[in-house]
Amino acid sequence: MPQAIVETKNLKKYFKVSAGMLHAVDGVNINIEKGKTLGVVGESGCGKSTLGRVILQLIKPTDGDIFFEGNSITKHSAKEFRKVQRQMQIIFQDPYSSINPRMSVQEIIAEPMLVNKVYKTSAEVYSRTAKLMDTVGLARRLAGSYPHELDGGRRQRIGVARALSLDPKFIVCDEPVSALDVSIQAQILNLLMDLQDEFGLTYLFITHDLAVVKHISDEIMVMYLGKSVEQAQVKQLFDNPVHPYTQALLDAIPIPDTSMKNRKINVVRGEVTSPINPKPGCRFAPRCPRAIKECTEKDPELLEISPGHFTECILLKK
Repeated sequence: MPQAIVETKNLKKYFKVSAGMLHAVDGVNINIEKGKTLGVVGESGCGKSTLGRVILQLIKPTDGDIFFEGNSITKHSAKEFRKVQRQMQIIFQDPYSSINPRMSVQEIIAEPMLVNKVYKTSAEVYSRTAKLMDTVGLARRLAGSYPHELDGGRRQRIGVARALSLDPKFIVCDEPVSALDVSIQAQILNLLMDLQDEFGLTYLFITHDLAVVKHISDEIMVMYLGKSVEQAQVKQLFDNPVHPYTQALLDAIPIPDTSMKNRKINVVRGEVTSPINPKPGCRFAPRCPRAIKECTEKDPELLEISPGHFTECILLKK
């Protein structure tokens, strides 16, 4: 059986707000095999980015467990976690706000290596920096340039190079192409896939773009208000979406074909349930056209409807 490099069990993250507890991530279970990509998709505010940050311990979980290479890292002390931290990195959504505008390209890429004392001399650090620039497609002549002098694509390549600088095994890609032009998006996606093949990287790829997640992922998890409502291999999910929310998401994908202009689209209506102190029941029920009374009375169970295809929907038990 393939080894899971990252796994979560009943992972939760609640934030205390004036009105109560906001359930940002609520009982999420994932299992990402080495060298694979799990795409996480859903509306803004569904908890995708919070999930990534909790796995990296940038935010401490409220409950549940996180495993890296089979070992629980949830209750590691700061000293213990530093040993693991180098193996887990992140590429942020905004390539400008996530890098220091007062540092040059080579200084930004070199900083993690200097902080972690990876090499004994500065010459070794900057030699490695130059090689990383080659790897991500940044011309070496840009080493002394500053972020404001570069376009969005080059800035994101800096972020990718910085994430690679400590030779990680696992990278959280937090909507890394959503702030870029479409043509540049394709370049960065292809770069990430090439790097995965070359270095055997494992990705948690967060996005709201279904076309992007289909292109890069091996498996997809659909999130809605902190819950995982469906998870399956890419082909299974697109060919046989089961949860009403997943079906609505796929229906919303525009089709560039005039012969399809009269196709019926299932529009999601109704108000989004508050994630603050949520009541029992399916959180999508108020917007679900197929909801029954039972959907609002008890939480749905995670069901395996076919090998590797999981979903949370009471209707499937009927």
